[in-house]
Amino acid sequence: MGLELTQEQLEQFDVYYHELVDWNRQINLTAITDYEEVQIKHFLDSLTIALAWQPDRGNSVIDVGTGAGIPGIPLKIVFSDIKLVLLEATAKKVSFLHHITQKLGLDDVEIIVGRAEEVARVAQYREKFKLVLSRAVAPLPTLVELTLPFCALGGSFIAQK
Repeated sequence: MGLELTQEQLEQFDVYYHELVDWNRQINLTAITDYEEVQIKHFLDSLTIALAWQPDRGNSVIDVGTGAGIPGIPLKIVFSDIKLVLLEATAKKVSFLHHITQKLGLDDVEIIVGRAEEVARVAQYREKFKLVLSRAVAPLPTLVELTLPFCALGGSFIAQK
């Protein structure tokens, strides 16, 4: 994909994997826990977004229904200059998101607990993001209704289905 990761980024992905598996024993974050499968089906799959979108410094990105932070956190690891919002409705998963973003030392990450259809009505988030992401949240027609209110004029929406 043309991405070269630094040693620090590789270490962040390693920490992310181990924390994901550890927390997954108590909270259902993912059905995929095998090391190689996580690398491919979660981390690499998240980074395929870079094939369709090249971030500029300070671009605002929201990951709707982020779950365990996928695809938002892998993108933030590689593109540290983006401003990332992780939106998740499940409080237990939000606890993991706070933990992992702190553990990885990620800056400019806001974590919101709430439902997309409610948060999209808040002026602070409505039509504010250059990139809106969502992965495996709902059927595409429903997903479009939930996510497009976050998209800024001229912004992009990428649904990983």
